[in-house]
Amino acid sequence: MSVQDVSMTKAWVMAARPQTLPAAAAPVLVGVGIAWGNGVFAFWPAIAALVGALLIQIGTNFANDYYDAIQGADTEARQGFTRVTQSGLIAPPTVKRAMYLTFAAAIAVGTYLVYVGGVPILVIGLLSVASGIAYTGGPYPLGYHGLGDLFVFVFFGLVAVTGTYYVQAASLLAGSFPITIPPGTVTLQAIVASLPIAAISTNILVVNNVRDREEDATTGKRTLAVRFGYRFCRAEYFAFTALAYAVPLWFVATGAASIAALLPLLTLPLGVSVVRTVLTETAGKMLNPALERTGKLLALYAVLFAIGLAI
Repeated sequence: MSVQDVSMTKAWVMAARPQTLPAAAAPVLVGVGIAWGNGVFAFWPAIAALVGALLIQIGTNFANDYYDAIQGADTEARQGFTRVTQSGLIAPPTVKRAMYLTFAAAIAVGTYLVYVGGVPILVIGLLSVASGIAYTGGPYPLGYHGLGDLFVFVFFGLVAVTGTYYVQAASLLAGSFPITIPPGTVTLQAIVASLPIAAISTNILVVNNVRDREEDATTGKRTLAVRFGYRFCRAEYFAFTALAYAVPLWFVATGAASIAALLPLLTLPLGVSVVRTVLTETAGKMLNPALERTGKLLALYAVLFAIGLAI
């Protein structure tokens, strides 16, 4: 199908990149699972966290589409999925406006979470929105200077899981709008539970950067793949996958959760198969399916881990 045959509705779906939404939903699922297991599950904070996370992901996708196009990072040689700004499907000002409207909606949802979580959530929310824009926009785009992996690991892993747990616990253990972090609302278990999600979410970006390394090198996008090469990124992908499968063992070994926490190990065959592809391939025709399978791995892992932690 040529770009001329794509409807406006389809173009907006392409811009939102629904295949990336598991990266937004996964940490919320795990945050809910561990909150349930620890007796601090709260329905409305969990729902608000999910909606806010999805909006921030979509807003970040719009930002990436827009800024990559106007800064020349997306070219005709790109091997990834079609970008609507670069391909001319949607006018750049329209994509930019959609980005700001989506982030505004995320902030609107976040007002309830700020009421529940107070100053800590206010700071996290503002940093999340600012980082979503700064990933490819602003005077120092994070993704263009090798900081994209750190951004994803922190905001789509550590912050998202721990933050989801925090707003639920705070709604039950603290009064409205706490100024500091109330006791019992951020736990070691929640932090450790965030590590697999942080790792696999970052691996989605690793595959993307390995696939686009040659193009990024010509357009000035200095990702870790460009800076350190294929071997470094393959080692990074392998290490993050190993971390993801080590964490459930930690939960069981320390008695922090029941043996049900080992449920994510059921995804190990899928994880191994994707690792094999990433360790041997560089072409888009092989890495685009690996990118999708990494997203599926994240979703399956998160569901099973959430169930295991909740039991």
